[in-house]
Amino acid sequence: MGNKVVTFTEQELDDYQVSDQSDEAHFRTANFSSCIAGPQIGKDCTFFTRKEILRVHKRFRELRPDLVPRQMTEGQASSVKVPCECIEKMPELRENPFRRRICEAFSRDGQGNLSFEDFLDALSVFSEQAPRDIKVFYAFKIYDFDQDGFIGHADLMSCLTTMTKNELSPEEHQQIADKVIEEADVDGDGKLSILEFEHVILRAPDFLSTFHIRI
Repeated sequence: MGNKVVTFTEQELDDYQVSDQSDEAHFRTANFSSCIAGPQIGKDCTFFTRKEILRVHKRFRELRPDLVPRQMTEGQASSVKVPCECIEKMPELRENPFRRRICEAFSRDGQGNLSFEDFLDALSVFSEQAPRDIKVFYAFKIYDFDQDGFIGHADLMSCLTTMTKNELSPEEHQQIADKVIEEADVDGDGKLSILEFEHVILRAPDFLSTFHIRI
C-alpha cells in the first residue's frame, strides 16, 4: 500500500476547530458596532468537525487543482488563493446574485480571491452550526457595499439593483430604499448601524434558512 497523503496535521485540525463553548459564546456576546471593521473569524473559531474541515478542503481543491496542493504545507492555507471567478462558479453560489459580494466579504485581500482559510471561514458562517449573530454580522458586511461600517441609501440601492436587475424602475428602487431607512433608522442619521440592521433582519422569518450553504 502507498503512503497516505496527510492534508493537515492533527494540531492544524485542532486549531481550525472551536475548542470549547466559550469560543461560540464570544460571538454571541460580541459588540458588533465596535468590531464591524475587524478581522475574519480566524482559524481557531471554525464551527466544523475535523471530517467537515477535510471535506471543505476537498471542495476548495476541486475549484483549482492546479493551484491548490493536496497536502498543505505551513503558510499555504492562507497564501494560496483561488480567484473569485472560480469561487462564483460553485453550484451553491452561481445562482446567488450576491456571490461577488460574498467572496469580497470573506477575502482578506478585499478582491474576492479566497485562501483556504477564507473559504473555510465562509462555509463555516453559512453552516447550520454558526450562531445567528455571526450570520447577521456577515450579512451586514455583504450588504455594506461601500464598506464604511453602515448601510446607507447607496448601499440599499446597490442591494436592490443586485437582487432585481431590471425588474424594477429606478424610482421604485428609490421608494423602497427610502422606506427601509424611514422604518429602520432609529437614531435618525440617515443610515443603518449594524444594531439597527440586526433588528430588521431578525424579523425576516427566512433569514437563517436562506443564509446557509450545505457542504
